[in-house]
Amino acid sequence: MPRTLTAAEREQFLAQPQVGVLSVADLDGDRPPLTVPVWYAYRPGGELTFFTGTQGQAARKTRLLERAGKLSFCVQQPEYPYKYVTVECTVTKADRSPAAEQVVAVASRYLPEDAAQGFAAAEVSHPTGTFVLFTARPDRWLSFDFADGDQPDRPGT
Repeated sequence: MPRTLTAAEREQFLAQPQVGVLSVADLDGDRPPLTVPVWYAYRPGGELTFFTGTQGQAARKTRLLERAGKLSFCVQQPEYPYKYVTVECTVTKADRSPAAEQVVAVASRYLPEDAAQGFAAAEVSHPTGTFVLFTARPDRWLSFDFADGDQPDRPGT
C-alpha cells in the first residue's frame, strides 16, 4: 500500500546521488516558474547544495534564486516501485567564490573523481561571477513511496 516516507527515509532518499529538479518562481510574472535539472549534494539533517552558471554562462536560475530566496526541489525514483521526495527550501547562501572542495563534493556524486576534480578546478580557477554555489535549508517536505509492503526492498533504496 502506498505511504508517506518517514523523516529518516526521505532524508536518506534525498541523500542518494540522483538528478534533482529545481523549481523557482519568476517574480516578474511574465513566465511560469523555471524548472530545471541540477546536480546537488545533501546529507541527512543538513542543507542542500547545488551550483548554477557553469562554463562562464550566466544562468537565469541564478538571478531568480537570488530574487526569490526560496525554491522547490524534487527527486524521484522513476522505475517501479515509484518513490519521490519534494522539499520546499529557503536559500541561505549564494557563494560566488566557492572552494574547489565544495564543488567537488557535488560534482563527484555524478562524475568520476578525476573528472569532478577537473570540473571544479576549471570553474573556480577562472572566476567569472556567474558560477554560484547555493545552499538551501529544507523547510517543508512531501514524499510518497508506492511500493507494496509485500515487495522486498530494492538495493540502494
